[in-house]
Amino acid sequence: MELKTKIYLLNDDGDKFMGIGVLWLLNEVMKTQSLHKAAKNLDISYTKAFNMVKHLESALGKEVLSRKKGGANREGATITEFGKEFLSLYDEFQKQAKECINGPYQNFKEKLSLLMEEN
Repeated sequence: MELKTKIYLLNDDGDKFMGIGVLWLLNEVMKTQSLHKAAKNLDISYTKAFNMVKHLESALGKEVLSRKKGGANREGATITEFGKEFLSLYDEFQKQAKECINGPYQNFKEKLSLLMEEN
């Protein structure tokens, strides 16, 4: 048995705007310097990737992606300084939160094991 946790940030309306998928997407944008390439590498549509970023920026009220238009490929994107700091902060938070749940989960597993042995 194992535990899987998902952590999301919600806006005031209760809609998700940040989770591990957005983190993966923006980390991939940092590698590829392109939202289109990042979406392709993660096997999601460009439209979905664009909407994920748009939703995040709307919820935060800040730009996390700087889009470049022009050039031969008419593509290009970089993470803003705010975006980089936000991603680092969120990544640290989600890792710490997941680590914190391991203690209670181990306790649960031990108690469950005892309960199963008794019955």
